[in-house]
Amino acid sequence: MAYPLELGFQDATSPIMEELLHFHDHTLMIVFLISSLVLYIISLMLTTKLTHTSTMDAQEVETIWTILPAIILILIALPSLRILYMMDEINDPSLTVKTMGHQWYWSYEYTDYEDLNFDSYMIPTSELKPGELRLLEVDNRVVLPMELPVRMLISSEDVLHSWAVPSLGLKTDAIPGRLNQATLTSTRPGLYYGQCSEICGSNHSFMPIVLEMVPLKHFENWSSSML
Repeated sequence: MAYPLELGFQDATSPIMEELLHFHDHTLMIVFLISSLVLYIISLMLTTKLTHTSTMDAQEVETIWTILPAIILILIALPSLRILYMMDEINDPSLTVKTMGHQWYWSYEYTDYEDLNFDSYMIPTSELKPGELRLLEVDNRVVLPMELPVRMLISSEDVLHSWAVPSLGLKTDAIPGRLNQATLTSTRPGLYYGQCSEICGSNHSFMPIVLEMVPLKHFENWSSSML
């Protein structure tokens, strides 16, 4: 959950999000080093006299400033491709949930159970209870088991939506007529909030997502009570 004046990402609660945070720090350090070098060179050019004008014609310098950027790009591309393949990989999910985007709410269907489906609407500000978060709470939370791979099938019935939960590293477009899929695995229990991340209309910002990750025993009790 984000908090006021937060400068970084939300705390990671899935292996994929942890990898994304490491990749972000790795890339940010490279950008910082490059920016520092460029700033240093610019400051030297402004404060010193050019005593070696023939240096810019040297073949060695041209070779270095051609090969070095290529190496840096490889150092960024390899971990990026690794995470990309990890996000697309789905290995024998324990549970499948179908998510449909509407104007402007989400509906969920647990395909492994019969008649386990519901709509999830945002709770109006006037109906919030003490401690609940404005514009983020919903009347029906998505309850999922923790430490198990869950496959989300995501689509839309009207316009483009985007199903996103930052702390799990999830952001998948909901496209009418197309079925996208994503995998999530939570390493700890808790409530995880997200919102529609596509400008889908006037009430685009009023499509919150709340995932409640619980131990498997509690999930079985919840699913039994819903049937």
